[in-house]
Amino acid sequence: MATYLYAITGADHPLKLSGVTGVGDPASPLRTVRTKELCAVVSDAPDGLRAKRRDVAAHQSVQERLLADGAALPMRFGLIGPDDAQVVSALEEHRDTYAQRLEEVDGCREYHLKVARDEDDMLREVVRESAEVRRLNERTRQHPEAYDDKVALGELISQEVQARQDRARTDIVDRLAPLAVRTADAEPTKRHFLSVSFLVEREKAAAFSEAVHAEAEQHGDTYTFGLHGPLPPYSFV
Repeated sequence: MATYLYAITGADHPLKLSGVTGVGDPASPLRTVRTKELCAVVSDAPDGLRAKRRDVAAHQSVQERLLADGAALPMRFGLIGPDDAQVVSALEEHRDTYAQRLEEVDGCREYHLKVARDEDDMLREVVRESAEVRRLNERTRQHPEAYDDKVALGELISQEVQARQDRARTDIVDRLAPLAVRTADAEPTKRHFLSVSFLVEREKAAAFSEAVHAEAEQHGDTYTFGLHGPLPPYSFV
């Protein structure tokens, strides 16, 4: 029987899982797979598992219960091992790495920040601040047939936008990072130039949220800040 993984904890975690069940219909009972230093919370893996609301909620409920009582490394939804013996082998093989991660995330939660900027506002700034963009823009208006100038204008605008996004991303993260234990970059989306996760100690959570709010106020209405959390520390496992 394949084994479904929810989280990894230290062997001394209290594992108060009474009343919590796993994924599947009917819900799979939870059990633990142990080594001397580590413990994996698992269940039998149901056939044909998909990311349905009920199963995702069950997966997260197990993790939330574990995180409420101590450090836990949350596994992504849908992670399945061949059997319990292979899970034990993985725990033993990566013992030191898991132990280090558990120490690092203890008492912390993840906050994910996305930031976008209004495109028209960005373009107005580029035109305002770049004499070469203004020159090429004017030339292409006067000479619509000037293909090379159009290409050059598009490339220059793209470079200027990228440079401004990179600076803004660096500035925002540099100001917020001192309130976090670690940061983890995610791929920017088409809309968001910044997508970063922060590992934040519980006692600093309020200060971190206030700092994000201050950044949003400072940047103004042309920027959109979206902060999601607290979350299980998926990005730091």
